[in-house]
Amino acid sequence: MKILIVGSGGREHALGWKLSQSPTVSELISAPGNPGLAELGRCVPIKVDQPNELAAFAMREQVDLVVIGPEAAAAAGLADSLAKVGVPCFGPSQAAAELESSKAFMKDFCARHGIPTAEYKVFDDAIRAKAYLGDREPPFVIKADGLAAGKGVIIAETRREADAAIDEVLFLKKFGTAGQRIVIEDFLPGEEASFFALCDGETAIPLQAAQDHKRAYDGDKGPNTGGMGAYSPAPVFSDVVRDQTMERIILPTLRGMKAEGRPFVGVLFAGLMISADGPKLIEFNVRFGDPECQTLMRRLKSDLATVLLAAAKGELKNAPVLEWDTRPAVTVVYAAQGYPDEPLAGSVIRGLADADAIDQVKVFHAGTRLDEDGTLRANGGRALNITAIGDTLREAVDRAYAGVAAINWPGGFCRRDIGWRALG
Repeated sequence: MKILIVGSGGREHALGWKLSQSPTVSELISAPGNPGLAELGRCVPIKVDQPNELAAFAMREQVDLVVIGPEAAAAAGLADSLAKVGVPCFGPSQAAAELESSKAFMKDFCARHGIPTAEYKVFDDAIRAKAYLGDREPPFVIKADGLAAGKGVIIAETRREADAAIDEVLFLKKFGTAGQRIVIEDFLPGEEASFFALCDGETAIPLQAAQDHKRAYDGDKGPNTGGMGAYSPAPVFSDVVRDQTMERIILPTLRGMKAEGRPFVGVLFAGLMISADGPKLIEFNVRFGDPECQTLMRRLKSDLATVLLAAAKGELKNAPVLEWDTRPAVTVVYAAQGYPDEPLAGSVIRGLADADAIDQVKVFHAGTRLDEDGTLRANGGRALNITAIGDTLREAVDRAYAGVAAINWPGGFCRRDIGWRALG
């Protein structure tokens, strides 16, 4: 197979790294790719939000499968453009991608199909939004309706913070057009987990769960980010919780999306809150999580290429059971100083080969660029993902941080407590 990966982050590098191990893959192409993906195959300078250009390229190159990495490509309608030219695509249509591209659609969909989630209201008017808070008890969860690169959620601990957040999003346009509407929902107590299922429109195959660390700083302090680290498996996500999630959330969603004329193909990522009542849905994403994907790819033993092609062709019911490494894996995100607000761009990064040389450590490029002279520089907020696997979570964590220590990057920072919930 000739496979085209769309995207340029750590998630896409991890997918490419795993796909390139398949004996069925003859060539790997990335658009636009990054320095890590460039080591695995060609990179072509087509942006993720250019669906027609990507489809034309895939047809011209006789690509056998396109794998959509980021939500922006799905929301732009890449799968629809590929369908017109007959190229199989692992990723949802523009209509199905609305599960992520509109928080309001997702919440209304859950209400229609009885999927357990927090109580909510949708607003485009700040005065009405503030009035809704009324006598409600904090904390309040305020979300931009549209795509905001994983940063469109504000958890307000007080009424004053909530009012300020509403003004920031609706008046000051903190998230641009993504914040033309907001969703205000009740705060769900419990422990978060990220769960993934491969879908072909009718059949869903459960993957493993992971736990993400959203806040920028140790102790879950600071602003929300796209994710500062992850580990898998997540102890809170038992077999019982997995079965409940499939029965109450994933399968009803698959049936509901098909009934509404927008069948879901791709990976369905359920952000969950686990409590004594079982799992409740915080939000859906329509792509692999980042950095959860990096962690899952380290644990997956099965051939990724054949199962993604089966999903794209509607043949998951015939796919073999996936095999997983039982050992824990962890990902530490190394980000540029100033992330997530104003990350410092262009700082020099050295020592990646030293980190990669450590046993069971693999570094994925997320936001990097390579100068003509071979100098590696930061080119985004989250620049590197240092992943490791170990016999225990503690061993995996120690190896990952040994990888961090081997990298010479004064312009970067990372959390030092990834995995703290499971480590105690």
